[in-house]
Amino acid sequence: MALLLGRKNARSTGRTAYRISAVMSLVLLVIGFALCPSLSPAQEDPLNKVHVEPPPPKPDPNAPPAPLEGEAAMKARHNERIRVNVNLVLVPLIVTDPMDRLVTGLEKENFFLYENNKQQTIKTFSQEDAPVSIGIIFDLSGSMANKVIRARDSILQFMHTANPQDEFFVIGFNDRPELIEDFTSNPQDIEARLAMVHAEHRTALLDAIYMGLNKMKQAKYERRALLIVSDGGDNRSRYTENEVRATVRESDVQIYSIGIFDPYAATTEERLGPMLLNDICSETGGRLFRVDDISEMGDIAEKISAELRNEYVLGYDPADLRRDGKWRRLKVKLVPPPGLPQLTVHARTGYYAPLQ
Repeated sequence: MALLLGRKNARSTGRTAYRISAVMSLVLLVIGFALCPSLSPAQEDPLNKVHVEPPPPKPDPNAPPAPLEGEAAMKARHNERIRVNVNLVLVPLIVTDPMDRLVTGLEKENFFLYENNKQQTIKTFSQEDAPVSIGIIFDLSGSMANKVIRARDSILQFMHTANPQDEFFVIGFNDRPELIEDFTSNPQDIEARLAMVHAEHRTALLDAIYMGLNKMKQAKYERRALLIVSDGGDNRSRYTENEVRATVRESDVQIYSIGIFDPYAATTEERLGPMLLNDICSETGGRLFRVDDISEMGDIAEKISAELRNEYVLGYDPADLRRDGKWRRLKVKLVPPPGLPQLTVHARTGYYAPLQ
């Protein structure tokens, strides 16, 4: 009897231990799932993934390149612009009527452009008030002593009526040229410097023009112009007239002049001064304005400012692609709309082809 009871108790104890073991296993399994809520059968077995990343496609050799972004895109656009426009020749010009008034509103179809007498296809055409880099060449020689105040005021009036984005520098000259004010878009900077100038000594006009053209290489705008304010010819320069003329031809700079000439010029240089300035200005598409009454200088300065803000700009790719460095003559012909009188075109006379 005792043996039977012992066996019965043993079987009962074994079943109880089995139940406890099963319960413990279930508890441990529940705790494991609670601690790892993100674990799923799909994650445990890679073969059970639903969103399988496709392998990267093989590159198509005929497909266009992917667009660039950020700094790489900026560099690419810059290089493309240089490459596309490397042969583009820009010809700024103005048009006047028989009364020397500015004519605006003409269309591309009114213009015909020739290089070395061969008609070119006008690729771009615009008439807009684009910013200009302008250098002012101010005569401060002794003969300007009684005109320097009027001349200074006309320069300031010119700047105040220009495009607000225009940049200016000023070179004053007598025995030699000197930079009075570097590039600035603030007329007040120049006004402060011009308030301290005075006129004395001789006239190194050619040296001043040469210095202005060289300074213009630092300009930030494609459109560039010089405004010369002077009353006579050169009598002090180291550079010759031929050297300056060659430099004018090589530079893409328009030149305007306000000439305060003495009708009773005493020297040969003074008598030849108007002719020199007129030739240089005409060759670049600019103009010489003669001052008969110094009280008119302000109005003339405003007129030059208006011309610079209302230029037509023709652009073309030369049919002659040779890079021979030779001078190529330009001619712009104009067929005005019906009802208008004969109009005059003022444009540069040519340019040097690139060497490379």
